[in-house]
Amino acid sequence: MSGSSTGPRRVVFVCWGNICRSPMAERVARSWAADQGGLDDVEFSSAGVSREELGNPIDPRARAWLRRHGHDAEGHSAHQVDAEEIAGAELVVAMEELHVRRMEQITGRVNDNVRLLTDFDPGAPAGAGVPDPWYGDEEGFGDTMASIEAAMPGLLATLRGERTDAG
Repeated sequence: MSGSSTGPRRVVFVCWGNICRSPMAERVARSWAADQGGLDDVEFSSAGVSREELGNPIDPRARAWLRRHGHDAEGHSAHQVDAEEIAGAELVVAMEELHVRRMEQITGRVNDNVRLLTDFDPGAPAGAGVPDPWYGDEEGFGDTMASIEAAMPGLLATLRGERTDAG
């Protein structure tokens, strides 16, 4: 994957409301990319497919898990992804198939730049999604964090243009 010479390469993580999974993945990706280097030209962001949480911060349970793992959890305001944001991204990383289908509705077509985050985890079953922690207790966010972290090596290797089993 290569970026445009006119600006940063964009990666957008997408979930339902943009207060749990997608901002968690965005923050983990930023931290891992900064720690590993070589991706200074990549801009990570996140969005939701619904309008339900517009303007809201990261869920407090997600914030707690991010902090526990050493990631920034501040300065987030949920927003809804639109067709322009999808088209302008090098890669749009959905948390589950439902989000992929909703983005197809938003753009009116299949989007070649959309993948599931778990596609980058060689240990995840095909088509698996990142667990939705919203309806459970705080411990469910630990499962979500584990799924996100399991996919990060494959995602970052793909962004660097390295061949991987998952990406």
